[in-house]
Amino acid sequence: MGMSKAEEEEQARLERARAIGLFRYMLIREAADPALSSRQRGKLVREIAAREHTDPSGRPVRLTRWTLDVWIRRWRQGGFDALVPSPRQCQPRTPPEVMELAVALKKENPARTAAQVQRILKAQAGWAPDETTIRRMFTRTGLTALTPAADAFGRWEASRPNEIWTGDAMHAIRLGGRKTYLFAFIDDHSRAVMAARFGFAEDTIRLAAALRPALASRGIPAHAYVDNGSAFVDTWLLRACAKLGIKLVHSQPRRPEGKGKIERFFRTVRDQFLVELTGERAARIADLAELNKLFTAWTETVYHVRVHSETGQPPLARWEAGGPFPLPADADLAEAFRWSEWRTVSKTALVSLHGNQYQVDPALARRRVELVFDPFDLTVLSVRCGGKDAGTATPHHITRHSHPKARPEDPGSGGDAPRATGIDYIALLGEQHDRQRERAVNYHALMPGAGGDSGPPAGQAGQEQEQGQDGRGAGEEDGRG
Repeated sequence: MGMSKAEEEEQARLERARAIGLFRYMLIREAADPALSSRQRGKLVREIAAREHTDPSGRPVRLTRWTLDVWIRRWRQGGFDALVPSPRQCQPRTPPEVMELAVALKKENPARTAAQVQRILKAQAGWAPDETTIRRMFTRTGLTALTPAADAFGRWEASRPNEIWTGDAMHAIRLGGRKTYLFAFIDDHSRAVMAARFGFAEDTIRLAAALRPALASRGIPAHAYVDNGSAFVDTWLLRACAKLGIKLVHSQPRRPEGKGKIERFFRTVRDQFLVELTGERAARIADLAELNKLFTAWTETVYHVRVHSETGQPPLARWEAGGPFPLPADADLAEAFRWSEWRTVSKTALVSLHGNQYQVDPALARRRVELVFDPFDLTVLSVRCGGKDAGTATPHHITRHSHPKARPEDPGSGGDAPRATGIDYIALLGEQHDRQRERAVNYHALMPGAGGDSGPPAGQAGQEQEQGQDGRGAGEEDGRG
């Protein structure tokens, strides 16, 4: 019953190998861009090698240029699967006496770095282990030197639209007695809003609801810069970025540098949009759909068209100037936004997922498989074993049709509170946005006889335009309150 200990260990090695593959891909994705010249690629590889990274096991690591070049070649030849290491066991290849000498050199002068110790070993014996090997040993034995102070984080801006999207979540107003959160992504180059959506929870589902439509309509960014909130470190987001070729970058804990633009945007939202949603006005918002509609109206009619103080251009116009942007295929986007969980198949070829039971291929009995699914539809599951497609799971007993985390958001209960003033700024923006959308197509120009000799003389047309459609003159219109 169940897998043997050896099979469990083998499956655990497979899962670790896939996590390592994702880690490698996120590191080399930018440098592997075929559009880069050799010089540009070399510069990026040197920058990656100069930084410290956190591996899938949580340990700080540094990588050599040679290692990064090998990973880039593998990715070009075999794609993501070529970056996944074979789950094997290996014995340490560095002689213990060499590591003992490295320890002695470090203790002799604690200011020596792993690179310096490697140079000394190579000069003394003609050979030295990899710098990463020495650094890991220093970390493991507590000999790591104090990290020098980081360089000042100056003002910086992406060189083009869709190079970097910066995302974060903001605590917002209460709606129907419930707190709301705003998930948003802005383009670093233009400051245009790429994704924005209010929700009742600061979780993965609400993040996906904001991000997926943005990717479908705005294109795929090269980088996504986010913080370390629970929604942004979820395995789902890492999987989605890997599938779409987005390099996911997390800000360092307790270092707010790099998030200034999104924080400045949130301050603008508070000062210009949320400030109008006082308790009485917010009480008249029926649900999240209305709140998001009002926010879209403010974004398109106010924020996107005003000149930004930093760029000197309207955000949307600056973003559009870099287009057009290729859009992802619907099938690729759907695959990227699917979730996955690991389960062990029973001896009767049944597998369970959140109270549901599914029938799978009998050959998978007692094996550990990966179930890939849409969190809002648990009736369709794809099965994968050992990284390969193993067919589709047939529903056997369904009690839940969506993932427990995929809870639909209940609409808030809006009241009919009286208007406090005679001006409803947010509603006016909504009406203005609707009028702009209606005027987007000149239906009159599409009617037969709208052009050519059938139209009125130029002078007559100008006179009619000055008077307006209702026959009033310009002076009468100016006199309206």
